[in-house]
Amino acid sequence: MFLILPYRTNIIPRRTPYANYALIAVNFLIFLLEYQINTRTHDFEFRQLVYYFMLNSTRPAIWQFVTYAFLHGSPLHIIGNMFFLYLFGNTVNDKLGNIGYLCFYLAGAIFSGAGHILIGGGNVLGASGAVAAVTGAYLVLFPQTLISVFLWFFIFIYTIELPALYFIAFKMILIDNIILRYTQFVAYDAHLSGYAFGIAAMVGMLATGLISTSNFDLWAMIRQWNRRRVYRDAVAGGYDPFSGRTASKWVKVKEIPKTPAQMEAEEKARQLRSEISARMNERNLSAAAQIYLELMNLDNQQILPRQQLLDIANQLTGENKHAESAQAYEQFLKYYGNYEYTEQVELMLGLIYSRYLGQREPAIKHLQAALNKLSDPGQIKMCRDELAGLQK
Repeated sequence: MFLILPYRTNIIPRRTPYANYALIAVNFLIFLLEYQINTRTHDFEFRQLVYYFMLNSTRPAIWQFVTYAFLHGSPLHIIGNMFFLYLFGNTVNDKLGNIGYLCFYLAGAIFSGAGHILIGGGNVLGASGAVAAVTGAYLVLFPQTLISVFLWFFIFIYTIELPALYFIAFKMILIDNIILRYTQFVAYDAHLSGYAFGIAAMVGMLATGLISTSNFDLWAMIRQWNRRRVYRDAVAGGYDPFSGRTASKWVKVKEIPKTPAQMEAEEKARQLRSEISARMNERNLSAAAQIYLELMNLDNQQILPRQQLLDIANQLTGENKHAESAQAYEQFLKYYGNYEYTEQVELMLGLIYSRYLGQREPAIKHLQAALNKLSDPGQIKMCRDELAGLQK
């Protein structure tokens, strides 16, 4: 007995993924309507309309490229598809917005259906291709997140965490391209077409700026790899990046010894950073925030990891230490300006400057920056109301 099942990711959507929930609900509702009881055998069987709406590979109707993705052949079929749609679709929905996500999902269904007809053939139903497109999109948008995986191998049961990049690549290559190829009644060509569409569409949108990129998505990883490649090629060709000359020139640098006071301050900073990490691991944010303030008093050039700094800034805001939280948010924007949800930080900072610190100019600056990126109607209204009050 061998079972590998992902059951959780370590990223939580910041907004309710209404479109994904609606798709899951519609799929289950249609599944319940697909069947009728045969009065002669008393068995469940498809209604005749199901054959009208599944994708016919020999003479496909236009609507069938969408409708087939809302039909399923068994309880296990729909539960498996909807489970993976819930697991990966929520955060993709959050990234694309409800309308964008719905359009992407339907396009994934159309593309995977077309791929199945062109490559494999045979009548087909099921959301597997569209779900594969969503999974491919997750791979591009969040490759460095962790996926918790349940493993059952005979008598051994345990869980591990794997990077999304490795797990989804393993699923695409081994499961969908090798194992399922030799499994009956599985449209693996639709799966692979869905993956291809999801990956290509997301990389294209990131590359063209249709959706905001970050330092952690696949497009950013490709760009970083390319920069390293160009750098290695230039250095291998004799280019010295420090002097700008094509031939390297060795320069002997005289090391300036540090004073005892400087060495003591550095050691103290290391200790404080270590204590902050320990308190964060304990989820004792209040203690971590207090130690962070000590660190800033010692050396305000110290930079914490991104999530630690954001959590501490939020904690300081919750403790009504508005000047200190504004400093932390400003530091966050300075060093992590490519953060995926920068507009939320800009909005918070603008409200702090406006409502608590009485600093009009920085408040307007940050609120306007947030307004350009916000998508939530309630937050947009709040931001506009605040700006209107400041600009009177």
